[in-house]
Amino acid sequence: MSSLTRQYSAAASQARDAAGKTADYWTQRTRTLTQTTRTLAGYLPEVPQVDLVPVVERYFDFVQRTVDANRRVAVKVARAAGTLPVAARDRAGQAGQAVREKATAAEQAFDEHTEKAAHELAREARKVEREQGRRAQAKAREPYEGLTKAELSDRLAKRGLPKTGNVEDLIERLVESDAK
Repeated sequence: MSSLTRQYSAAASQARDAAGKTADYWTQRTRTLTQTTRTLAGYLPEVPQVDLVPVVERYFDFVQRTVDANRRVAVKVARAAGTLPVAARDRAGQAGQAVREKATAAEQAFDEHTEKAAHELAREARKVEREQGRRAQAKAREPYEGLTKAELSDRLAKRGLPKTGNVEDLIERLVESDAK
């Protein structure tokens, strides 16, 4: 087996390994996101629906373009390899290394983008959770809004709770009692 064939085989093997690692990494991140979403769903019954299909399609379009570009480069290198002098072959090897480095940089950029999207989703989920908490608090206070301090004190007395404080304190005490 010639040196060029070994180099090409090694490059093809590395590309195959990189594609496999990329697919495994994507699968792992998707599972993590799915598990996080399912966990949050237990706490957030109204978690907004997120359409992951466009993200997945963009990712695989990116992977396909990368594979196509690598194929075009590999074919051109293979065609030219038989006619190049040794020094030119070495330069072609350096160019191949540069392509691999750029592919690695592109993968890292994609990973950073994916991580940022996951953080955004988590932030949005926390925002929804806070809003639901505010709505739940307002709904729990509704029965007591508009009552006088004397009426609130009477209700607290019936429950055996302290009647001291301003109207807001009395309402909060009644809401806490309702939650128990």
